[in-house]
Amino acid sequence: MVELLYNLLLFLLLPFILAYHCYRSVTRGRRSALAERFGFIPADELAVVAGKPVIFVHAVSVGETMAAVPLLKGIRGRFPEHRIVLSNVTETGRSVALKSKLADLCIYFPFDFNFAVAGVLDRVRPDLIVIMETEIWPNFIRAARARNIPVVLANGRISDRSLKRYLKLSWFFGPVLREITALCMQTAADGERIGAIGARPDTVRVTGNLKYDLPVQIPSAEAVAVLKEKYRIPAGAFVFTAASTHEGEEGAAVEAYRALVAAGGEHFMILAPRHPERAAAVAELLRKEGVPFRLRSTLDEVTAALPAGSVLLLDTVGELARLYGASDLVFVGGSLVPTGGHNPLEPAACGVAALFGPHMENFREIATGFLGYGAGLQVPDPAGLAADVVALYRDTTRREQMGRQGARLLEESAGATRRHLDVMQEFQRGAVPRG
Repeated sequence: MVELLYNLLLFLLLPFILAYHCYRSVTRGRRSALAERFGFIPADELAVVAGKPVIFVHAVSVGETMAAVPLLKGIRGRFPEHRIVLSNVTETGRSVALKSKLADLCIYFPFDFNFAVAGVLDRVRPDLIVIMETEIWPNFIRAARARNIPVVLANGRISDRSLKRYLKLSWFFGPVLREITALCMQTAADGERIGAIGARPDTVRVTGNLKYDLPVQIPSAEAVAVLKEKYRIPAGAFVFTAASTHEGEEGAAVEAYRALVAAGGEHFMILAPRHPERAAAVAELLRKEGVPFRLRSTLDEVTAALPAGSVLLLDTVGELARLYGASDLVFVGGSLVPTGGHNPLEPAACGVAALFGPHMENFREIATGFLGYGAGLQVPDPAGLAADVVALYRDTTRREQMGRQGARLLEESAGATRRHLDVMQEFQRGAVPRG
């Protein structure tokens, strides 16, 4: 009955789904992906995986795709005979997936209609499916298990806010979780939570957080100079990066930058909205505030370094991680506003100290470890951000020590990729009967 009601609701929502995706396609000037979302993948694209064993990895958006990078590299090494298909839901996630070049085929994840998921599974014919970070799509999971395709949940977590919702709907999610072959959860607490929602205890594994398996790559002085030249960053400037910012945070970043400039010396800011389509609105804010800036997409129009005191506004996808290497200090957004935060480990992988705000609900374990290692600071509000940016600019020794501690945290917390691959290897060699 529950499954019937779910599918009836999906079909009632179909006109709204079509209208929404057509609207996004037109307003953003991007080709419609409706055919793929309904399970139709062009034959010429499928040729790369035809007749080959396939591991299907799903990562909904940018964060999940970045978290999947160590796992994708691990899959390539552990299962070299397999082709990798990587699916995404968002345009930005797909852009990052394509730029990573870690998958043999990148597709959009199908809408959860029975005919759509059947179309994808019957065309791709995966031997194993890996779903990143608690993406629960009932029809997709049931269709996979009906075909005896093992399904592994990777890097699973259940936040405090999500737990309440899942528990209220455990009558719906519990039966779906029991169809999943193995649930690889980040922590023991996450394992207990997924069990409380309805997962079978024998399928729950605690494998750690894949986000810790970022390779530590601290750039040399020569590499930093090359990066700064490429992005027209003044060679001697102190570079403050405001990363993955959301609406309401860019103003705070600008005020912190103003305080930095007022402290004296040469400074430069890289401002990277979490969603590049917001770049126009952020550009308008900078104009109103009288802050000179240059869009990344227009950077090739200039040959000289941008002036100190100006801003590079990142309106592209897939370059932020590289730019951490040119940064002296990073503020990680999504944390001054209640959106759950973003990952401070990415700048730490470059040996750069990071700041974040009070709203780190989606990265609570990482934030706790980050603070415990002294790899950065948690600021209480915009005023606190400005004060700490200036303080860390003035205290080079402390700032550089934080960067080293962030790299140490990554190195000492690694290993989740290997544990995930061990679980995958248990199931990928043959069909697994339904539980």
